[in-house]
Amino acid sequence: MRVAFDNRPAKEDSGVGRYTRCMLQALRDAGRGEIVETHDARRYDVFHAPSIDEALLRSPVPMVVTLHDLIALKHAGQYLRSGLRFKLRCLAVQRAVRVIVPTEVVADDAVDALEIPRDRVVVIAEAAAPALHPRPEEEVEAVRARFGLPDRYLLWVGTLRSPDPHKRVLALARASRRIPLVLVGATGPWAQELPDVTLTGAVDDDQLAAIYTGAHALISPSSEGGFGLPLVEALACGTPVVASDSPTVREVLGERATVRPVDDLEGLIAAAESARRPAPPASSWTWDDAAAATWDVYAQAMHAPHRWRGARRRGSATESTLAAGAASASGSRRAASRARR
Repeated sequence: MRVAFDNRPAKEDSGVGRYTRCMLQALRDAGRGEIVETHDARRYDVFHAPSIDEALLRSPVPMVVTLHDLIALKHAGQYLRSGLRFKLRCLAVQRAVRVIVPTEVVADDAVDALEIPRDRVVVIAEAAAPALHPRPEEEVEAVRARFGLPDRYLLWVGTLRSPDPHKRVLALARASRRIPLVLVGATGPWAQELPDVTLTGAVDDDQLAAIYTGAHALISPSSEGGFGLPLVEALACGTPVVASDSPTVREVLGERATVRPVDDLEGLIAAAESARRPAPPASSWTWDDAAAATWDVYAQAMHAPHRWRGARRRGSATESTLAAGAASASGSRRAASRARR
């Protein structure tokens, strides 16, 4: 089996970038077929788009798409920049022969919001990268010195290039705390204005593992999410996790995370500050397990019809709505362009 895997997100410092890098390596290690890193799907048995952004409207071969979440579609008013491109990508996902999602929560969203038949949606959980494991004290001390970290700190990990409403980082930064807050991830100008926090910027995996290890607790105020890789990574490094309650957190971590209601930020911070070690054991699920399940999906895709024209049938309500929205957005963009001339 020859699989074309679009590797373009691998350079990103986002969760999609992490997924792409870890999945590519694990797929190769499995040795069940040939993985070619390309976005040209021709001459291959299967094409895999590792996120909605790489999905093809007209794939020449059976296409598999990994759909990490549908937050931008569910809360379109908060993500105005998604626009035409996102609507077209949603159409492309509808035409995939298999859609991989990280949780049952996202599976339900794919069925409800995109009307993708449930038998085309496959849940494959994600995992902590092999490098993310508890580090010795000398490595922890080294990252403290390198990034100016305090002896005790609460930790948040994610991308800070632009504000994301559902992550609620600004509210977390403004809230009262007894323990300092460290934010890890690539930053944009807005993040430099966050009050009373320590920013590390982007870090490599060894540094990240040591930062996780040295943290008092990982704190996650997100109102919802697709999977929550930082939560899984923190537990893999032996760090307690305290998160806002959501169906995703309950599904992925269950009793291994301390949760508080989404609207109780004060309670969330108090729970994080009172967290105790040892943290609950991490999941035994690995990227090798995820790759094995993904190879099975490729095998299914090879024998499935791949020229879909809608979520359930050609001209379905969801496809018509998305197409109309795409056409409207395209018209608005052309009108704006003419007005600027």
